[in-house]
Amino acid sequence: MQNSTRTTVILGTGGTIAGTAEQAQDNVGYKAAQLGVAQLMEAVAAPGRVETEQVAQVDSKDMDHVLWQALAHRVAFHLARDEVGAIVITHGTDTMEETAYFLHRVLAPTKPVVMTAAMRPASALLSDGPQNLRDALALSATPGARGVLVVMAQQVFAAPGLRKAHSYRLDALSGGDAGPLARIEEGRLRRFRKWPDGAALGMAAVQRPVESWPRVEIVLSHAGADGRLVDALLREPPQGIVVAGTGNGTVHVQLQAALQRAVASGVAVRRCTRCAAGTVIGGDAEGLLSLGELSPAQARVALLLELLAARA
Repeated sequence: MQNSTRTTVILGTGGTIAGTAEQAQDNVGYKAAQLGVAQLMEAVAAPGRVETEQVAQVDSKDMDHVLWQALAHRVAFHLARDEVGAIVITHGTDTMEETAYFLHRVLAPTKPVVMTAAMRPASALLSDGPQNLRDALALSATPGARGVLVVMAQQVFAAPGLRKAHSYRLDALSGGDAGPLARIEEGRLRRFRKWPDGAALGMAAVQRPVESWPRVEIVLSHAGADGRLVDALLREPPQGIVVAGTGNGTVHVQLQAALQRAVASGVAVRRCTRCAAGTVIGGDAEGLLSLGELSPAQARVALLLELLAARA
């Protein structure tokens, strides 16, 4: 049974779900972030009372820290309202895993914050956006739902471990080894695991001007990785580096030496695997702390927030 007695806030940030192309047959030559979230809601019947708010209007490849901060502020504001039972966020798929993980770590909400997206623009003959938005609304109205959740192609994912796994298919997202948390079938939820939880870092960790946020870069270990990229970074040192290692988070010997130089100079270095699934087994190696199952993009968010929290 769905709860339709409370307000659902729909926050728009742009993305393909709000994109349009000149031809309805064109699913790739579109321009993202053309329609406002209120326009997207015109074709979708929402349970209960709905408010819409346009927080941003960008192609999610261009998501940045300023928009993350603004989005976190608006989500926190609406979560604090007693009459608001859930929040739905429309977003692009390219950086969905990063934004979802950021919100999960900062807010760890006890109400549902449901993100959704699309792989085809709103102008497409068979756009997937409206169904994804309907499913997000159905999920948001499910009693007991909580945490940052992502719904797309009838699958529900928790933020940790989420990644974009395909460049074109409608079911472009993956939950890694854990798979989807649930499925939505004809508007009904079939759940496999418990709702996500965790301790919130809190808004204080991300209140400071984004110009002062730590700089965290990602480097990739590969055949012939000689470490010169790390040495180049050290000319203007970032505060953190994530290395996407091969296999079980292993790192080319020459790149390893360069990363050790970075650690010695005060740069925080974390490692993960560049593999599409799996985790780093065995913990830390040669002073490079592991971030487990997180994708390189989510590992970067984790280190960024770790460094921000240390300053708070």
